[in-house]
Amino acid sequence: MSHDPSNLPELGAIPAELAERKTSGIHFKFLLGGLLLIALVAALMVQATASTAAYYLTVDEVRQRGEALVGERVRVSGTVVEGSEEWRAQEITLYFRIADESGAELPIVFAGPRPDNFQRAASAIVEGTLLPEGTFQAETLLLKCPSRYEEEPDALFAKANPARKP
Repeated sequence: MSHDPSNLPELGAIPAELAERKTSGIHFKFLLGGLLLIALVAALMVQATASTAAYYLTVDEVRQRGEALVGERVRVSGTVVEGSEEWRAQEITLYFRIADESGAELPIVFAGPRPDNFQRAASAIVEGTLLPEGTFQAETLLLKCPSRYEEEPDALFAKANPARKP
């Protein structure tokens, strides 16, 4: 068994029109795939932006608009009303109120773990929906605690007891 190339039948070259058509089809497929990928990324960006967008309101604006905001996703900021906290550990639900400069208050319900720093919170930003009875159902709770540099110096440092000697 010898491999003599002269015994093989002669094959002709691929016609030029077939070769060009095949390569142009490959380029078209890559172009189409790239365009589809770009369209998918753009659609995902638009969807993510739309789902995270929330209108920002004050407590007074929420009170004034009332029923028009029921079911709408909004973001509200206000100061935490001192003494308004009610933590129900069995339900894992936090109830509290926030107020703005005008004195308008808004009851908040947050179903989730109670933040450790809630007692120190000076203000809260809540994001969620207004319920028909006027309570705000918060899905997101962001607390702002006072800076230690804004507090009274007495609150920061404990005074040494002069009567006690080591």
